[in-house]
Amino acid sequence: MKFKLEYKWLALAVTNVGLFMACLDSSIVIIGLPTILDQLHASLFHGIWIITGYSLMMTILPVMLGRLADLYGRVRLFNLGFVIFTIGSLLCALSQNGEQLVLFRLLQGSGSALLIVNCIPIIVDVFPKEQLGLGLGTNVMAANLGNIAGYTLSGVMIGFFGWRSIFLLNVPIGIAGSIFGYFSLREISLKPVGEKFDYSGAILYCVGLLTILIGLTIGNPASVRNIIIMGGGIIIFAIAILVAFRQEHPTLDVKLFKIRAFAAGTMASFLNSIAFACGPFLRSLYLQLVLGYSPMKTGLLLIPMEILIFILSPISGRLSDRIGSRVLTCLGLAVNASALFWFSTLNQNSSYSAILVSLVLFGIGISLFASPNVSSIMGSVPPERRGIANGISMTLSQTGSVLSVPFSLLLMTLVMPYARLSQIVGSTQLISPTELPQFMAAINHACFILGIIVLCAIIPSALRGPQPKITGKNPTSQV
Repeated sequence: MKFKLEYKWLALAVTNVGLFMACLDSSIVIIGLPTILDQLHASLFHGIWIITGYSLMMTILPVMLGRLADLYGRVRLFNLGFVIFTIGSLLCALSQNGEQLVLFRLLQGSGSALLIVNCIPIIVDVFPKEQLGLGLGTNVMAANLGNIAGYTLSGVMIGFFGWRSIFLLNVPIGIAGSIFGYFSLREISLKPVGEKFDYSGAILYCVGLLTILIGLTIGNPASVRNIIIMGGGIIIFAIAILVAFRQEHPTLDVKLFKIRAFAAGTMASFLNSIAFACGPFLRSLYLQLVLGYSPMKTGLLLIPMEILIFILSPISGRLSDRIGSRVLTCLGLAVNASALFWFSTLNQNSSYSAILVSLVLFGIGISLFASPNVSSIMGSVPPERRGIANGISMTLSQTGSVLSVPFSLLLMTLVMPYARLSQIVGSTQLISPTELPQFMAAINHACFILGIIVLCAIIPSALRGPQPKITGKNPTSQV
């Protein structure tokens, strides 16, 4: 079947809307969380899971959903994601207590996982190789626009319409997106013949990863309880890998790591995610607890980085189409590392203009790295494995993001005791000004170590090698 040239732009528009909404709701709750907890009479535990539960769904499910998409159709699951996301958003708005909101955020996050895991494979399917970077760069732009809107819209909408409005906003957009996707998207990916879904591997993988993440994100990760939980999760995850080697068509397709560009790109993305995702958290601590800015002002001051990403990502993607991914990704990682090293030199007397330098560097760095890296990863795998490949890549990236905050806190405990650190982070201001130097030293120490980790990510990125040739018919040739 032959499609018109314009179809790729139609597919890009639909996937951008889905990606925008999924990223919007990953950040829109953060600023308004105190108001939500107060009006629902919910606890801090509920608050943690209102945020973390959504992210966990987008971390645990992608590998399984990517495999299902390869088997049953990416467009079909993408459209299903829009429906689930819309229903979850409506139920979130109707929640009457903390338990209900946590449950419905998990449902909403499941819909988001379906949207995000299928966006990139759909784009790769319909864009020719010489324009792939442009398409993926526009996707990155949509994702970061969602993050910008989340930080800025939440305070305004809650102030005028109440906290339920931040979820009701999704309903008309979700309905429109569901209809638009159903009538406009076409299933053109090549489905494998005679392959079955690996249920045992999927269950073991999800349970193992969930257990590891719980051990890393609840309480002190260095406690005996958390170490036992993580140990159990690692054992289950190891069993999942052994099962994958024994399956002819596994959910967790570890054979993809034999492809150098795929293995190198996913490893670089994982290491960069650990450092990049904790950046807003550490900068937020600095702006609120050290400089004394309000949460709303803090959210607004973080926007310059997102604006740079919004502007530069399509340009970087287009550039990667011409010169390749290796140079751009290595340069982007080097700039990200310099942003963290710069931040590690700040003190309690530094101004916002000093932070702005790190924001600009981060914006440039992630723009140079993100879309070229995704283009390299997805361009290296066979068309019929793009769903599972994107699922694995996304899971590693999301795992790095989920681990980033507890890991950065763990690094800070090397300078300040964990018990005191958790009290400070959970408050709105430092109890004693005499603690400012130690607290600032803890932030600086964490940033410096994270900068070293990003520098280490340059090694696999540089070793990704030339993109391997893919045999077989590629659906993009039909566009």
